[in-house]
Amino acid sequence: MPRAPLVSPEEGGEDVALDRTLRPSTLSEYVGQEKIKRNVEIFLAAAKKRKEPLEHILLYGGPGLGKTTLAHIIAREVNANIRVTSGPAIEHGGDLAAILTNLEDGDVLFIDEIHRVRRIVEEMLYPAMEDYALDIILGKGPSARTMRLDLPKFTLIGATTKPNLLSAPLRDRFGVSYHLNYYTQEDIENIIQRSARILSLPLDTGSKKFIAHRARWTPRIANRLLKRVRDYAQVKGDGKITAPLAEDALTMLDIDSLGLDDTDRHILTLIIDKFNGGPVGLNTIAAAVGEDMDTVEDIYEPFLIQLGFLMRTPRGRTATPAGYQHMHRQAPHDLTSRLL
Repeated sequence: MPRAPLVSPEEGGEDVALDRTLRPSTLSEYVGQEKIKRNVEIFLAAAKKRKEPLEHILLYGGPGLGKTTLAHIIAREVNANIRVTSGPAIEHGGDLAAILTNLEDGDVLFIDEIHRVRRIVEEMLYPAMEDYALDIILGKGPSARTMRLDLPKFTLIGATTKPNLLSAPLRDRFGVSYHLNYYTQEDIENIIQRSARILSLPLDTGSKKFIAHRARWTPRIANRLLKRVRDYAQVKGDGKITAPLAEDALTMLDIDSLGLDDTDRHILTLIIDKFNGGPVGLNTIAAAVGEDMDTVEDIYEPFLIQLGFLMRTPRGRTATPAGYQHMHRQAPHDLTSRLL
């Protein structure tokens, strides 16, 4: 797995071991998403009381917000085994059949990036989710026949960052869906405090707030920044993380006061200086900053839009007055008309 950019919410190779170490194992340890936690508690308690398997669950939201963590917690709360796979990994119907037939009653099947499941595999999921059965075609041509295999009563938990790419028939087969939102500043501070405690890192209040303010409201990024600041503190200091030391570390890493990195600022500078504030097409931006279009659209643009620095218009991307201000530029007088 490649290394992710420092402020990317996507999982990189370096995050796997860290996420495993810091991942909460119970709902009480899970920080943030309070409304979802309350709903999940009732949902789980009701299923236990009825002694029925959980309904199929869809988790959606941006990368790095805790969908995989929540899936593992749900499985643990009902004492179920969890089998983990991803949409791209299930290439053929035979792959899905092998997974489903090896499940036991009450098991949880977690499919990450479920929007990337192939259509033929998705159609095999329909009877599996509805009737706990798997339809297999034996033979070819006129002699082909269908055999139905009974499956154990399992729970499918699907996770996606792009719910709009799920087909309506698949989406309708999930009994429960939860949308994970970005975290509050306070939640991110609590996550950093918890991670520092697990990693036995001395951390003062000022440094906790400093790191949290640059974590783009995303736990994965917060933990990644904490790891980088820890490295800096151990080399340049005595291992204790203080606010001045955290500032020096993140300045060295080109992370500014709002969590923007060099590529974020490059995108804004490009639109403002080279294209007079826009509008400019996504493909042009991607070519100019040396990134592919999907990376710009999925990783960098959402945060710039959340901050109000960038707008998507029918004619292309346009910098906003706030974006000009952050980059210390004077906005043109006709900028407002370009945002319409």
